[in-house]
Amino acid sequence: MSPSSASLPVRHIARAIVLDPADRILLIAYSSVHARGPDGAPLRFWFLPGGGLEPGEDHVTACRRELGEEIGREDAEIGPQVAACDGPFHLFRQSRDARERYFLVRLPDDRVDTSRLAETEDNPVFGTRWWSIPELRAAAERVEPAGLTDLAARLIAGTIPAEPVVLTWNP
Repeated sequence: MSPSSASLPVRHIARAIVLDPADRILLIAYSSVHARGPDGAPLRFWFLPGGGLEPGEDHVTACRRELGEEIGREDAEIGPQVAACDGPFHLFRQSRDARERYFLVRLPDDRVDTSRLAETEDNPVFGTRWWSIPELRAAAERVEPAGLTDLAARLIAGTIPAEPVVLTWNP
């Protein structure tokens, strides 16, 4: 364990790489309460739906619950785990040694209900957006974790990794 994560609480997290029929990925925009952007304003970043496991939950159950809470999709079929990202994460209000697992979720439509999203988050939320891979590649937006756009492009192309891909946090 790195010295920077030794004192942080460990948080086990399930997230969904949510794709719609148009092969767009759903991301949530947050404002960091710790980090600042180049202009001095709070750093804005895009992240996947999901959250921490509650007592007795496995990752798939937590992923399904979180999708219901954050985007109103209790009906989502949770696919295979396709990635993981472990390590200190400092952009949210409560820094943590995050142990994140990412699951592929393909929705039959692009319908989302984010009316409950802000009440479940500990950071300011700007909203959600469906992104095409070309839009994400062209944007100067920060997306967490690093490598997510490339992984999503491979998933859209039909390549499911035999083992979960290891992602890292952006520096």
